[in-house]
Amino acid sequence: MVFLDFEQPLESLYEQLEKIQQVGEEGEVDVSNAIKELENKIKNKRKEIYSNLTGWQKVQLSRHPERPYTLYYINQMCRKFTELHGDRYYADDKAIVGGLGSLDGQTVMIIGHQKGVNTKMRQYRNFGMANPEGYRKALRLMKMAERFGYPVVCLIDTPGAYPGLEAEERGQAEAIARNLFEMAKLEVPIICAVIGEGASGGAIGIGLGDKVFMLENTWYSVISPESCSSILWRSWDYKERAAEALKLTADHMYDFGLIDDIIKEPLGGAHNAPEEMAKILKRQIKKAIAEVQEMSVEEMLDARINKYAKMGVFDTTQAIVEEEDN
Repeated sequence: MVFLDFEQPLESLYEQLEKIQQVGEEGEVDVSNAIKELENKIKNKRKEIYSNLTGWQKVQLSRHPERPYTLYYINQMCRKFTELHGDRYYADDKAIVGGLGSLDGQTVMIIGHQKGVNTKMRQYRNFGMANPEGYRKALRLMKMAERFGYPVVCLIDTPGAYPGLEAEERGQAEAIARNLFEMAKLEVPIICAVIGEGASGGAIGIGLGDKVFMLENTWYSVISPESCSSILWRSWDYKERAAEALKLTADHMYDFGLIDDIIKEPLGGAHNAPEEMAKILKRQIKKAIAEVQEMSVEEMLDARINKYAKMGVFDTTQAIVEEEDN
């Protein structure tokens, strides 16, 4: 079990629990009452810690090494899943996975970022940072879904699109922009959910949808707190301050009208009860698909365009220039 810095009180309680369990096993002593008392303390302390998390703490939770990733959710939610590979132009990007899955008999095209569950797999998946071929693969699968009338489900979890020279040479910005253009007019329902990190163009490249959700302990922003801190203060030391200033949590995104709903996580975060989290996410996705499918194609596209047209409202004011006294 991995504990974050703000979870240190929980770590000490778990250490006590392990010692008591060990004493009970080795000494054949009845320690059930002590175990029950400590478990209640752990539950209460967890409620206390998670009742008022800061923006930076939620960023840390979104990156928790034990947090479930896209393939875990797919395997938990779908009885059958057939992964599809390649963009038919250049290569198969391992940072984005996608394929056909069955949600209780409903065939859907599921696409998402995959970070990797250990060091070797993270390198193989490029830490969830997709190249242009990843976004072109995603678009190919979306077009396939449109051809057969299957809803599209996108699971977002990336620190950003890969910023390497080779990615720029192969048209990283164009690939993301093309996805946005095509997703805006795709004639099947698109359901998106931020399940971890939602950073910059890497996230929005598969993030335009009829319904967009965020898990409770995730973030969605044009830049990470560390990068923001390094630009503004020339140091990562102000990342906590940057996280608050960026207003990147699910609560902020919902208040701004940029997402449709927040999906509550089990107490302690998605990594604390991954199977339960998968059931909650599946229920939300199925509900959203059913709601969008009630519309005609024309109504769906109009609602999608209007949804994004209303974002980014701004006011203009008359500039006041004070004349200097001569």
